[in-house]
Amino acid sequence: MQLDVMSNAMPLAEMQTLAKRAEATGFRGLWLTESGRTAYLSCAAAALATEHITIGTAIAVAFPRSPMITASTAWELADATGGRFVLGLGTQVKAHIERRYSTDYAPPGPRLKEYVLAIKAIFSAFRRTDKLDFQGDFYNFDLLPAQWSPGPIDAEDPQIYVSAVLPWMSAMAGEVCDGVHIHPFHSTEYLRETQIPNIESGAAAAGRTLGDIALVCPVMTAVGDTDEELHATREHARTMIAFYGSTRTYSPVFEQHGFEGLSDKLHKCQREGDFAGMTALITDDVLENYIVSGSWSQLGERLVERYRNLAPSIRIMSYTASGQYGRDPEIYDRWAEVTSAVADA
Repeated sequence: MQLDVMSNAMPLAEMQTLAKRAEATGFRGLWLTESGRTAYLSCAAAALATEHITIGTAIAVAFPRSPMITASTAWELADATGGRFVLGLGTQVKAHIERRYSTDYAPPGPRLKEYVLAIKAIFSAFRRTDKLDFQGDFYNFDLLPAQWSPGPIDAEDPQIYVSAVLPWMSAMAGEVCDGVHIHPFHSTEYLRETQIPNIESGAAAAGRTLGDIALVCPVMTAVGDTDEELHATREHARTMIAFYGSTRTYSPVFEQHGFEGLSDKLHKCQREGDFAGMTALITDDVLENYIVSGSWSQLGERLVERYRNLAPSIRIMSYTASGQYGRDPEIYDRWAEVTSAVADA
């Protein structure tokens, strides 16, 4: 088990500073999200500032970019990092893909599966293992003159992870991908009883096992050595769970624990602009299923206890450390205690 950290993409000079600090803190991986800034440029800045830490996207939005563009970018990042780069992809939601990016979205699952397969075919063409000839329902590639190819690199092909929550996408990830980015809104019970079996069934369909697929789990934590500090981090986690839980697609994550109808209630509050009402719906009984909490000296061991036996290959990722770092860079001194404790445990 490894402890990683997630961060928003940020101005590139700041990204280099954060990446150096994350590596020194003992985080084993740095995963960059994509919102207002591109994850790939932040990955490039982080890669050039570090030596050992895994660098990856968690996630980069797939559909607005041609698989050829994504493959080329991932190839260069793999080359620059000596193989430390992992390509994490996701669909985003329909409104953003169609209205913000003006790109085709439906059907998102089959389209993303074909996107992954197209990238693998392009990687083989870059390496000159196979001639480029990919024909699919959504993407077709059969032209790659030598002067337009980056050519072979010394590193292995970048691994490809996708984000998944529900059964079809989870099984697809198990079938064709190297890893799965678990949603931050999850419980270990949902993973163990619902999502991981779907991943495993997809892997079996392709003659693979669960051990062939890495799971990356962003974890919401509440941590502090004082009641005030612990309360503040718990309330932040409460608002995040309310926000994610208002997406009714994710209602099975609540229903796993008997909280039927909670997503609908959260969604109604969100539509009415009642954000205080949303947060109030996440009672302590709800909250405890989706976070790991404790003092700084307890957190590392508690993370390992919760996630240890879920899958053969698992990385846990702090969902909150970089946000805390933005407010107080010295907080990474405390996180160094946690990374050390996870390694020891």
